[in-house]
Amino acid sequence: MPGVAALRPPRFDAAADEVARTAAAAPDWDALAATARECLACPELAAARQHVVVGDVPAQGRPRFALVGEAPGATEDQTGRPFVGRSGALLDELLAGAGLDRASGAVLNVVKCRPPGNRTPKAVEVARCSGWLRRQLELLDPPVVVALGLSAATWFLGARTVLGRVRGRPHEVDGRAVWATYHPSAAIRFGPNGAPRAGLAADLAAVADFLRRAA
Repeated sequence: MPGVAALRPPRFDAAADEVARTAAAAPDWDALAATARECLACPELAAARQHVVVGDVPAQGRPRFALVGEAPGATEDQTGRPFVGRSGALLDELLAGAGLDRASGAVLNVVKCRPPGNRTPKAVEVARCSGWLRRQLELLDPPVVVALGLSAATWFLGARTVLGRVRGRPHEVDGRAVWATYHPSAAIRFGPNGAPRAGLAADLAAVADFLRRAA
């Protein structure tokens, strides 16, 4: 696998550092989730949210893979669960088509609160939320990560990442195989015959093959 440097999510201010310290101190998933649900590091997001969408994890054992998206949407904010709206329905369809069981994986986001109007998260919001995701990956220890969309891809692979150049193959990051691919929302936006949907489906199939060969 092509190698990259260890994860270095940006830390722009004291709030980001405080989240990182708090998250690092969480001894297990339940403790981390309970603490994250009380996070106030981003006042604009905290004031507008209904739920902090911490993520879904398998009922038992280490996840076979982790899916990491950008941030919750409206349905996710309402329910407190990731990828349960239109993007989630398409993701479930494509996962099933690739032979991947969502229940055996973790489903996470870079930012845990919905940005108002579904806007792209600000860099400072990504920085402040990075401690949660970093600790989630440490606790869950998935061997494979699928970064869905450019925001997730840049979190793992760096700010200069060009999605079209890095997708289709694994990249080693902190001992994990990271696959960057299109976000399901892009697949919806460009339609059933668009390149993002075809690319996402192909990448998920490649991930499934990678997991089978690694088993």
